[in-house]
Formats: sequence, structure tokens, C-alpha cells
Amino acid sequence: MKTMICTQLGGACDKAFRAETFAEVAEMSKKHGMEMYQRQEPAHMETMGKMTDLMSSPEAMEEWLEEREKEFNALPEDK
Repeated sequence: MKTMICTQLGGACDKAFRAETFAEVAEMSKKHGMEMYQRQEPAHMETMGKMTDLMSSPEAMEEWLEEREKEFNALPEDK
């Protein structure tokens, strides 16, 4: 089990996501992002704008995701 926080995944808070795989963490982060969007939470809305720009380039988005996955894989296992 490893932990990444919202800010490590492009978000705006210190919410922790714990999972065995990066795919699981990414899904948790996506769900959290949707919840923050529904609330129109200001800090997350600002970071979502930046992510929207990134997503306009599939290559850039893929590269960004690969970097986050490498970061996840390099993390130590939770104690």
C-alpha cells in the first residue's frame, strides 16, 4: 500500500489516497476531483483549470500521467 496526496496529483489539498496501484490512486483522485467540482471548491477549481489546459494535448497529458505513475512507483510502502 502506498500513499499520494491530492497536490502530488495536480490537486489543491492534502487529502491522502492510499492504494496498491497507481491506477487505483488515479481513480480515487478523479472521484475526489469530481466532488470538488460539484462543490465548486475555489482552490480545486483553479487547479482544474490548469489540468484542463494540460488535457488539451493528449501527448502532454500522457507524459504527465507517466511521471505521476513513476513517482507513485518510487514511493516507499506505507508502514
